[in-house]
Amino acid sequence: MKIVPMGVLAMLSAMSPQFQARAGILGSAEQFAVLGGSTVTNTGPTVITGSLGVWPGTALTGFPPGIVLDGSIHLGDAVAQQAQSDVTTAYNSLASMAPTADMTGTDLGGLTLIPGVYFFASSAFLTGTLTLDAQGDPDALFVFQMGSTLTTAPNSTVLTINSADACDVYWQVGSSATLDVDTAFQGNILALTSITLNTRATLIEGRALARNGAVTMDSNQILAGCIPTPGAAISLGLASLAAATNRRRKH
Repeated sequence: MKIVPMGVLAMLSAMSPQFQARAGILGSAEQFAVLGGSTVTNTGPTVITGSLGVWPGTALTGFPPGIVLDGSIHLGDAVAQQAQSDVTTAYNSLASMAPTADMTGTDLGGLTLIPGVYFFASSAFLTGTLTLDAQGDPDALFVFQMGSTLTTAPNSTVLTINSADACDVYWQVGSSATLDVDTAFQGNILALTSITLNTRATLIEGRALARNGAVTMDSNQILAGCIPTPGAAISLGLASLAAATNRRRKH
C-alpha cells in the first residue's frame, strides 16, 4: 500500500486542528441523498435513503423501479431550489480552501491519506482502494478538489479507518464524476455538471449533488446518512471553515 510522503504527513498532522468536522456545510442540502440540476434518471432497483430532488429542472425517470426511503421527492420546488443554492455555497467554499497537498497526476488507488485538502489540477482517478485515516479524530475533515473530472475504475473502494467519518469527506468536482461498476464509494460528491453511478456502484454515508447537469443511476444504493437532528447545535459551519483556512494561510 502506498503512503503519502512523510513530509506531507508531518505538515498535515501539524495542521490537523484546522481540519475538523463540517456540521452544517451543506445547509439544507444535508437532507438530500441525490440532487440533480437538469434531471435525475434511473435504471433498475436503485434504493435511495434520504431525499431526492431536481432544480432548476423538473424531470425524474426510473422511480419506480427505484425507491426513496426516509426522504421526500422535490421536483423543481422551493425546497430543491434552496438545496441547490446551499450546494453552490458549499461547493465554492470547498473550492476556495487552500490545498495541503497537490496530488495532480496521482492515482488515489493504494494510498492512505490523513485529514487535509487534496488538490488535483485536472482529473482525479481511483483505481483500487483509497484509505482515509482519521488517526483517532472523529471530527477529521477530508476535502478533495478536482479541476475537472472524478473517475473510479470498476470495483474501486473508499475505506475509512481510525474514527474517520464518511460524512466529513467531500469531493468537489470541477466538471463530472463517474463511479464505475461495483465501486464502493464514500463521501459527499459536489459536481459542477453531472454525476453517473454505473451498475451496482454504492455511495454510503454520502451524497450525489450535481449543480447543473444530471444524476444518472443504475441499480445503486445511496445512503445520505449524517442528517442533522433538527435543533442540534452546529459545531462548525462555513464561517468556521473559512476562518480555519485563513488561519492556515497566516502560518
